[in-house]
Amino acid sequence: MERIYIGMGSNLAAPAEQLRSAVEALAQLPQTALAGVSSFYQSDSLLPGQPRYTNAVAALDSTLAPLELLDALQAIEIDQGRERHERWGPRTLDLDILLFGDRLIDEPRLKVPHYHMQARAFVLYPLAELAPADLQLADGRPLRELLAACPFVGLERLPAPTI
Repeated sequence: MERIYIGMGSNLAAPAEQLRSAVEALAQLPQTALAGVSSFYQSDSLLPGQPRYTNAVAALDSTLAPLELLDALQAIEIDQGRERHERWGPRTLDLDILLFGDRLIDEPRLKVPHYHMQARAFVLYPLAELAPADLQLADGRPLRELLAACPFVGLERLPAPTI
C-alpha cells in the first residue's frame, strides 16, 4: 500500500456536490481505501472570467499502479460530466495525483509531484490537513517550506463537508 494524495477541484454544476460525489467514487476504487478528506476550500479561478473553484484533497491508500489510478480518476471525471474543451477551462471535476508515496514520476501522461503545486494555496493547505507535519515530497521539498512560501491568500475554508 502506498499513501497517495489526490487534488480535487470543481467550478461547475454544484462544485461541492461534485467533490462529495468524487469522494464517494474514490472510496469505491479497487485495491484502494479512502484514508481521509480535507476541508473544502473556495478560491478564485487562476484564469479571469471563470466561476470560483471549490477544492479539497483526498488521501488514499492503494496498491494500484500510477497509470491505473490515473485512468480510474479520469473515468470518474468523465462519469461526472467532465469535458475537455480548453486547457484550464471551467470543469465539473478535476482529479489530480499530487503525491504518490515517495515516488518521482515523469511520464508523458503523469508528473508527480504534481506540476506547480508549490504555488497553489488551494492545493497546499488542504494537503497539509491530511499529511504528516514533517512530510517531504519525493523531490526533497518539505511541505512546511512550501506552505511558508505560499500564503493563505484568496482562500476561503468552507464549513466541514458532510460525506
